[in-house]
Amino acid sequence: MPGPGRMKFDRKGGMKPQIKKGTFKRVLAYVKKDYGKQMLVITLCIVLGSVASLVSTVAIRRLIDNVIIPGMSSGLSEVWGDLLGIIATMGAFYIAAILANLLRGMIMAEITQGTLMNIRNSMFRKMEKLPIKYFDVNPHGEIMSTYTNDTDSIRELIGRCIPSLIESALTVISVFTMMLVYSLWLTLAVIIGIAGIVRLSAGIAGKSGKYMMGQQKSIAAEEGFVEEMIEGQRVVKVFCHQEQAKKDFDALNEQLRNDSTTAHRFGNILGPINNNMGNILYVLLALFGTLMVHAGVTNVSLSGISTISTGIIISFLSMAKTMTQTIGNLSQQVNMFTMGLAGASRIFELIDQETEKDEGYVTLVNVTKDENGAFIESEKQTGLWAFRHPHTADGSVTYTELKGDIVMEHVDFGYTEDKQVLFDMSLYAKPGQKIAFVGATGAGKTTVTNLINRFYDIADGKIRYDGININKIKKPDLRRSLAIVLQDVNLFTGTVLENIRYGRLDATDEECIEAAKLANADSFISRLPEGYNTMLTGNGSNLSQGQRQLISIARAAVANPPVLIMDEATSSIDTRTEALVQKGMDNLMKGRTVFVIAHRLSTIRNSNAIMVLDHGKIIERGTHEQLLEMKGTYWQLYTGAFELE
Repeated sequence: MPGPGRMKFDRKGGMKPQIKKGTFKRVLAYVKKDYGKQMLVITLCIVLGSVASLVSTVAIRRLIDNVIIPGMSSGLSEVWGDLLGIIATMGAFYIAAILANLLRGMIMAEITQGTLMNIRNSMFRKMEKLPIKYFDVNPHGEIMSTYTNDTDSIRELIGRCIPSLIESALTVISVFTMMLVYSLWLTLAVIIGIAGIVRLSAGIAGKSGKYMMGQQKSIAAEEGFVEEMIEGQRVVKVFCHQEQAKKDFDALNEQLRNDSTTAHRFGNILGPINNNMGNILYVLLALFGTLMVHAGVTNVSLSGISTISTGIIISFLSMAKTMTQTIGNLSQQVNMFTMGLAGASRIFELIDQETEKDEGYVTLVNVTKDENGAFIESEKQTGLWAFRHPHTADGSVTYTELKGDIVMEHVDFGYTEDKQVLFDMSLYAKPGQKIAFVGATGAGKTTVTNLINRFYDIADGKIRYDGININKIKKPDLRRSLAIVLQDVNLFTGTVLENIRYGRLDATDEECIEAAKLANADSFISRLPEGYNTMLTGNGSNLSQGQRQLISIARAAVANPPVLIMDEATSSIDTRTEALVQKGMDNLMKGRTVFVIAHRLSTIRNSNAIMVLDHGKIIERGTHEQLLEMKGTYWQLYTGAFELE
């Protein structure tokens, strides 16, 4: 069985995830965007290294033909000047190449880390624009894997593979040119041999690339599972699920092993094959060149027609070795290259996700009133807000005071097209009213609140906010006008004060403390080791569930919105704490439109209206007393004749 809350994806026999075309081009675009000039310097450093290599090859020929062979007959003193000249030239170029490589290493580190920073920025910016649905359907561990494993694979791609590609390309071009200058016949032999090596390498590399994407997927799946198990250790241990969790992990780990083994198997055999093929080519060239020298074959090259010399043969063998080593080095990069492209594909898959749509044009602004009572926009915080509604027909602008009047008219909704969740839902909430939702799990209570803040958009019907269709209101402005207190509290690394201020970033310390007092959180916060400056880590793990919820309520209080949504906010709080919270909530709710989802019916008795939901429909509505008189589902729930599931 798969672990809690997860699905297993069996890829056996199915299509392997593919690296999308254009992925490498997009990686290069990131590099070029901010580091084009630096890459030019890197290229010049690589050119200098290639020139040094060529100089050594030319020097070998001169050393043999102009120094060693003549020196054997005339003596070393006759060729001493040429020898010193050759050594000085080689030394100068090699020293320059060493300095260029040092500079290249330092600049490449800056390019690599800077590009990764830009890629992570792009990922995070896109993630912040994605709809809630994306996070509902994608395991968080897999999303985290794109920030860790996939970016690390791109680091290898940029830091090692790209410079290797440039270096290899320049080496091949320069060496091939020199080969043509030395001998067309030997060059033709090299071309035939290397063509075979390249064809073999391409075939093996293609097979490796097919499985690298699968490996990255398996890594993400395993990390997602591990993260889930860490978060759910209490549940795992309470229900003695350790052995099953081990089996599930073993299955994922085995899948990762299989994918990684298959992916790396092809890449790991490339190096030995290419090296041996290169050695065979070297021996054959040496034999062919020796036969040419002894047979007195006329040498044809770009520099002219001449008799082939021993220096040419030895220099040519050096160039052939350089050529095959270059191809061998490229083959060693195949695994990193394909893994980097696989990681980049997953990252770009996130970056290419469709952002949350927002066609709204009505905004929320601070306003004051003139002597005639008309609204005027204000740059200062006035405490008075209004929706700014521009009209394209005549260019006029109207202002609607933010009050919290919400109406749902015949709303239909489904999370997927084939599964409807809400059916013909209609309700209204006047400013200052408290509306409660009651019903079994899956009845649609939380869905209603998700539609009010437009985490999801309705399929049919209308939702009006102060008389304005919420589809016309820009989502950030809509969400600024309401606050949510969820059952599952999320606190962030920082002080208690900073977590309360999360509700409104420009709130002063005094306003945050007042919000805590309003939520009845000030008492326990004052008893913390450093009071409001106490650091919270691990989602507030050093606090009780009730204390964490009180901070969450204080966070909503400091936002001071006209609309408040309480999604089973007291379900995890003990009875004593609930009494404190309820008092604070009553203070917080004054003058606000409040939507409450609760299993504890005691928390909603004073609601202006209670909606009883069943399978996405409102089956009963009324006040607490009216519903008891009806002796329907609510009466059964309240008297204990029926329990919520």
